[in-house]
Amino acid sequence: MPPSNATTPGDDIVIEARDVQKTYDTGSIQVHALRGVNLSVRRGEMVAIMGPSGCGKTTLLNSLSGLDDFDSGIVFINGTDITRMPDDKKTEFRARDMGFVFQTYNLLPVLTAAENVELPLIVSGTRPKVAREMALQALDRVRLRDKANQRPSQLSGGQRQRITVARAVVNRPAIMWADEPTGALDSATATEIMDLIVELNQSANQTCVIVTHDPKVAARCHRTIHMADGVIVREDSQATMREVAGSHA
Repeated sequence: MPPSNATTPGDDIVIEARDVQKTYDTGSIQVHALRGVNLSVRRGEMVAIMGPSGCGKTTLLNSLSGLDDFDSGIVFINGTDITRMPDDKKTEFRARDMGFVFQTYNLLPVLTAAENVELPLIVSGTRPKVAREMALQALDRVRLRDKANQRPSQLSGGQRQRITVARAVVNRPAIMWADEPTGALDSATATEIMDLIVELNQSANQTCVIVTHDPKVAARCHRTIHMADGVIVREDSQATMREVAGSHA
């Protein structure tokens, strides 16, 4: 039975997690990574997830997005229950309805910027000519169309992360998931990337969930969820996180 404070998925709820639990069994020890997480994210929200290393931040992001399986609980994404979805359907669903931004970019080095950006479209069955045009439009949105034919090795770290953002939004997904999107960048470039993510959120009502250790990143989000030992321990408003970020300046 869902917890009493769980909501029913509706038009305004794009992510709904109910009592999500996950344990890693190494053979000699069991690690309870998620201990019954309940979470709702509304369409157009930017939500940060913070907490110490090993608290379950990335495990939660991967479980909610379908990158990892979890042991029990229910997850709705954009009204669809992904809990028991077969792997092939889940892959197709992610390519169509989700975008991902990682700290390490995850760009394929042998492909050009445009080819990297169009990958989710190709996976979801978009015709190559249409996929290329949509990829170029996405590169326009991150102001890197002039780099369309260059490979990742020819780009700076900030440019590579912009390419990753373009790939994440090329299919105009319901959700962008970001795991430490500024972790490998200097402070000025990190600010540029967050400016871009905020711009996409405001212009396209783009829902975004960001795992971060940086209070300045969290301060750009509408609210911040704090985790410890596999559970959500509190939430902070944007105003609170701005005060925290200011104290770290």
